[in-house]
Amino acid sequence: MRILKKILWVPVVLLITIQFIRPARNNDKHLLTTDIIKTVPVPDTVLGILKSACYDCHSNSTRYPWYVNIQPVAWMMAGHIKQGKADLNFSEFGAYSKRKQAHKLRAVSEVLLECSMPLSSYTLIHTDARLDEAEKKIIIAWALKMQDNLSKK
Repeated sequence: MRILKKILWVPVVLLITIQFIRPARNNDKHLLTTDIIKTVPVPDTVLGILKSACYDCHSNSTRYPWYVNIQPVAWMMAGHIKQGKADLNFSEFGAYSKRKQAHKLRAVSEVLLECSMPLSSYTLIHTDARLDEAEKKIIIAWALKMQDNLSKK
């Protein structure tokens, strides 16, 4: 019985211990000169949609919910953010070459058409990030127009 108690205590102690190991937060509140709004024209309607559905994982500024204070949730979220920023970072969009900017905007329209973004695992809890068809059409039309403008330069 004593061995069983010790075995049961190990996960509890581990769970408590990992609460003290926290990843760095992604919340730079400064608007960089490389931000997408400094690079291409972004209408307010588009910016509002991007901020509510995309910026948490695809910018240098993440809004963190309360449950991110529980490990290992913060580690998983940090991994999603790192991957999202590696794929596309709206805060550093201006640092991309014009060709890469056009490619990224084309990719934005494609992932929305395929319904692969935002991730369903993300929108399950973050209901404000769910995009309806009208919002998708707005973003797709804007992204394709900006992509065409960049391709012409």
